[in-house]
Amino acid sequence: MKNLFLFTVLIVLTSMTMCSCDNDDDDISGPGTELISTPSELTTALTEIYEEGNAPGFAISVANVDGMIYQKSFGKADIESNKAYTNQTVQTIGSISKTFVAAAVVKAIEQGYFTLETDINDILPVELKNPKNPNAIIKVKHLVTHTSGLLDQNESYIQAYHILPGEDLSSSGAQLLLNGFDLEQRESTPLDEFLAEYYLEDGDAYSLENFASIVPGAAWNYSNIATSLTAFLVESATEMPFDEYVREYILQPLDMDETSYSIDDLNATNVAKLYWDLDTALPQYGNDSYPDGSIMTSNEDLGKYLVDMMKGVKGESTTLFSTDSYELLFSPFLPNGILPSNEADNHGVFWFLDGEDIKHSGSDPGTTCNLQFDENGNGGYLLMTNMDASTQENATAYFELSGKISEAISEFLQNN
Repeated sequence: MKNLFLFTVLIVLTSMTMCSCDNDDDDISGPGTELISTPSELTTALTEIYEEGNAPGFAISVANVDGMIYQKSFGKADIESNKAYTNQTVQTIGSISKTFVAAAVVKAIEQGYFTLETDINDILPVELKNPKNPNAIIKVKHLVTHTSGLLDQNESYIQAYHILPGEDLSSSGAQLLLNGFDLEQRESTPLDEFLAEYYLEDGDAYSLENFASIVPGAAWNYSNIATSLTAFLVESATEMPFDEYVREYILQPLDMDETSYSIDDLNATNVAKLYWDLDTALPQYGNDSYPDGSIMTSNEDLGKYLVDMMKGVKGESTTLFSTDSYELLFSPFLPNGILPSNEADNHGVFWFLDGEDIKHSGSDPGTTCNLQFDENGNGGYLLMTNMDASTQENATAYFELSGKISEAISEFLQNN
């Protein structure tokens, strides 16, 4: 069962491929895509896709040069209580959260705390060394492009997940997490303690297998824990808890008032249930490595973020930082051949640069999402689902659903 979970965490997160929003040569053949030029026609197509799919619910935002042109949700946030999934429904978005770490890094750079060339040990309160290459200098740029030589060990990363206190453990979803993944019900471990246990020699999760025998920058290894280490760099440099820093400098300027890393900050009536399958709702769970994948948001809020990122890549936003800082966020940093071709062409600051698209996907048990826009900021969309893709069967169902959705949105954007 653990290997199934890792399929989501380590593969689906970085390998989702969906049809490009700006490809005028696409052969559109999905349900309802004979002609999709109006919001009502897109709603008709997406309703048909929902009815034929296996998603409990999903939310869609579509934007073009004029801003948000479509935003709607389908299905259920809670099947048992027959609660509709709405644009205000809140759920986790998995590794799309890494793009908020990216925004925090760029903001901290703009504020003068460090640069991409800074040695991380000039920022951290204690020294972190790669025991397989102790003289290596790991720079901020290596963390934000997954080329630091810091690796995720499966067992340690899985055990960072935990069922939140107060959740009913008798449900089938809770039993799945308890017995299938060996998760515990417990309070979250503070970020600094979690990272110390993993990266420092006296830590319980420390292992030589947490490190690669490479020169930083020479090889790409996607790492969730190293992403959270990047967030801790921001925390250490600014002397602000990372979640508070993101709140003040990223969420508040965008009026993302229903977005948080903590469920306690949110209106509980808006929080979606996450589903392993249509018959199995999962309990609310947390992750000690929270910056890498645990931000909770709504279609309405994430749509604001999508629009600002699209304006930023066009050089038309200063909401979060200067136009130069937006440019830094989306600049390619890796030489050819470092990033596997099945992942993307290059890396910005955590963002994947793939052909004409800038994108990031996200997946955890019971949630699978995608956000992407073209490099000119002319068209983009986001998809949020409370649908699992942790097994081959679930992933196949998700890719079938998301592929049809992408085709419909492509047709809509081409006509708008």
